[in-house]
Amino acid sequence: MLSIKETIRPSADLRNHYNEISKQCREDKEAVIITVNGRGDTVSLSYEEYKNMKSRIELLEILAEAEGDVKNGRVAPMSETFDDLRELLREG
Repeated sequence: MLSIKETIRPSADLRNHYNEISKQCREDKEAVIITVNGRGDTVSLSYEEYKNMKSRIELLEILAEAEGDVKNGRVAPMSETFDDLRELLREG
């Protein structure tokens, strides 16, 4: 399971200590939660961590769709699926 360490910092820190926050995100792989008036406002992540998280979400969406297909009987025999894939590869 994915577990990202989180740190909470006030919005003034973003303005006054950007380099430190950026380093926290990149090197320590932390999510920095920025607060305004004591409430969560935004989250800062390293670009690499953002891409990884986005990829995981996209994969989960695909798996959820596939699970829905199975539950609703929208499936085909595996041999038929592979035959269709082979045909697509021949055409491409």
